[in-house]
Amino acid sequence: MSDSPTTSVGRRASGLPIRLEGVTKRYPGQDRPAVDAVSLEIPAGQTVMFVGPSGCGKTTLLKMLNRLIEPTGGKIFLGDEDVTSQDPDRLRRRIGYVIQAGGLFPHMTVAANVALVPRMLGWDKRRVADRTEELLDLVGLDPATYRDRYPRALSGGQQQRVGVARALAADPPVLLMDEPFGAVDPITRVRLQDELLRIQDELGKTIVCVTHDFDEAVKLGDRIVVFDVGARVVQYDTPEAILADPAEDYVADFVGAGATLKQLTLTRVEDVELRPVTTATVGADSAAVVAAARAAGDDFVVVLDGRGRPISWPTVAELSRTTTVPATVDQRLPVVGLRSTLNDALDTMLAASQGGVVVTGRRGGLSGVLTVESVMAAIQRTRAAVGG
Repeated sequence: MSDSPTTSVGRRASGLPIRLEGVTKRYPGQDRPAVDAVSLEIPAGQTVMFVGPSGCGKTTLLKMLNRLIEPTGGKIFLGDEDVTSQDPDRLRRRIGYVIQAGGLFPHMTVAANVALVPRMLGWDKRRVADRTEELLDLVGLDPATYRDRYPRALSGGQQQRVGVARALAADPPVLLMDEPFGAVDPITRVRLQDELLRIQDELGKTIVCVTHDFDEAVKLGDRIVVFDVGARVVQYDTPEAILADPAEDYVADFVGAGATLKQLTLTRVEDVELRPVTTATVGADSAAVVAAARAAGDDFVVVLDGRGRPISWPTVAELSRTTTVPATVDQRLPVVGLRSTLNDALDTMLAASQGGVVVTGRRGGLSGVLTVESVMAAIQRTRAAVGG
C-alpha cells in the first residue's frame, strides 16, 4: 500500500481537494448577491483561511461547502464529486464542522458528544469507544479524566478541543471552521491554534477556516483568501506572498501598517534551536533528579506525566526541598508548540514572567526549551532579513 500523498507544504494529506465553480448565493429582496460567482481551488491537505470585512460573504461561502446554506448557482466539487446535488445530510457526515465555543450538546457527556457522528453512521460500540479515546488524546484531553464530564464542567478552551474532536470523529477528509477560537482568552487562543497546527501536521486534512484576525490567518494558513464584498476574491496566495506583495491597496489596508512586523510571525519555534533540559517523571527520587540537573548546569527541571507531557517546571532549589518529584500540575506553565510563532513564544514568556518556554511536539510530548535570548536573536535575524 502506498503512502498518503504529500502536500506542497511537506505533510501527508488525508484530505480531498475542493473546487468551486461560479458558486453564487442570492437572497430574495437583495440587489446584490451575497456571494457572486466565486471560483476557487483548495488543494488537498492544506489549511486555507478566509478573511475579509464583516458582511463580505466569507461565512456564507463556508456554509455552502457543507450546504448549511444552499447555493443559488454554481458547482462545488469534493474531489471529483459534485456535491451540490447530493443529499445534504449524507454530505455533512463526510465534512467536519467546528463553530465558536464548540457547539456541544450540554445534556451529553464529552464522550457522547464526540461519538455523535460515528453512531449515526452505525459504528459498533467498541469502535466508537476506541475512536473517542483516540481523539480525546489527540486534542490533548486525558480520556480517563474528561470522557464522562459534561460541557458545563469544562473551560472554554476544553470545550473547543472537544468540538474539534467531534468534528474529526468519523475521519472526514474536510474540516470547516467558523471563527473557532474567537470566544476564548488570548493565551487559550494561542494554545488552541498550536493544537490545530500540531493535529494538521499529523492528519493532513483539508481545512477551510473563517477568521476576522489576519494574524491568525498568517499563523494557521498554508494559503489565505482575502475577500471583498460579494465574496470577491481579491487575493489568494501564501501568507508570505500576501505580506510581501499585496495585490491591491484594499489588501494592503486590510493587512495594516504592521505588514513588516507581521513577517516576524512567519518564523516558527521549530526554526530555532531548542535547548535540552533535565526531565523527571512524577514520583522519581528528587535527590537523583537534582544531582542530574546540577551536573547538566540546569537551574530547573521539566516534570513529565506518564505520557511524557510536561506538567510543571520547578527550579532545582524547589525540587531539592522534596523527597519525590511531586505530581503538581502548573496551570500557568508557559508552553508553546513547535509550530508556534516566535511572537507567540515571546508573548507567552511575558505573560508568565518567565525567561523561557517549554516546547511540545507530537501528542504534547516535550521537545525542549526555548529561551528569551534565542527568541530575541532569531527576531533580530528575521528583522534584518526583512529589512534587507
